[in-house]
Amino acid sequence: MSLPELHLVDWRPTKDTLHLYCQIVGKVRLATTPPRNHWWNAPLYVDVRGLTTRRLHHDDTTFQIDFDFVDHALLVRTRDGRSRSFDLADGVPVADFDRLLHQALGELGVDVEIKEQPFGVPMTTPFPEDREHASWDRDAIERCGHILDWSDSVFEEFSGWFSGKTSPVHLFWHSFDLAVTRFSGRPAPPIDADAVTREAYSEELISFGFWAGDDNVPDASYYSYTSPEPDGLRDQPLPAGDWIDSGSGSLAILPYDAVRTSPDPRGTLLAFLQAAYEAGARLAGWEASAFESSWCPTPNQLQELQATAAQDLDRPGFGSAPKLT
Repeated sequence: MSLPELHLVDWRPTKDTLHLYCQIVGKVRLATTPPRNHWWNAPLYVDVRGLTTRRLHHDDTTFQIDFDFVDHALLVRTRDGRSRSFDLADGVPVADFDRLLHQALGELGVDVEIKEQPFGVPMTTPFPEDREHASWDRDAIERCGHILDWSDSVFEEFSGWFSGKTSPVHLFWHSFDLAVTRFSGRPAPPIDADAVTREAYSEELISFGFWAGDDNVPDASYYSYTSPEPDGLRDQPLPAGDWIDSGSGSLAILPYDAVRTSPDPRGTLLAFLQAAYEAGARLAGWEASAFESSWCPTPNQLQELQATAAQDLDRPGFGSAPKLT
């Protein structure tokens, strides 16, 4: 499969606008779903035409909100077949998007109150007042949808290699990243943080994801981190990507462009994900053998996967790191 370019600098206004749209829709999802551990009731999901809330609940009915990246529209549908939609193709200010969405929800009898304020992003203007963010680059949106669809499928494959507790593959509208997380099954030490963060990191985990870039990582990238971070993590070799500083910890980063231009994009991404998992799980003392799935490649196949990716990216010395046992 040929993967398209997606450099943040080329579509930053549209990316920021879409991010704010997703925050509004995500807050509707949060208000209409029962709580789940690690905020798994909050994210959006990739579907065949863009992003979706999946099924939401309101009184005695259910409904769903979809971003259609093919027809460039926002669609709300209810269980009984009613629907409302509005066009996004020419760019809609965040204030108008917020108004039109609540209008559509109200006409369908499923509107809910949300906190009309962005969460955890540089943009701070309340949604009903934000007329600055109104960009919609149709080509960039379609390319983003293509990349999310492809990345989601690789993350799903990687998830099948792990039989322990794992999150769905989902898009967190807080940071606009597509993520999947594995858990050791052990509680994490309490952290001094807000309630959202405390719940998210209440257990030991290794997380993986894709984001389109931000002020800290200035272009589209895949990532992984281990929490709590074990000593020596960033000294571990990777067949692709590098370790960088991130806040008070370390982040394994693989530029999307390195995956896109690789002779085997799927193999390169899987090798990166597996190597980051092995490094974090080994150093954190996870009982990895208990999490091996019957769908997991053999140790030799995994070693070959990582060696091939390293060779493709001109890292022929990779492969000397100890493997999980």
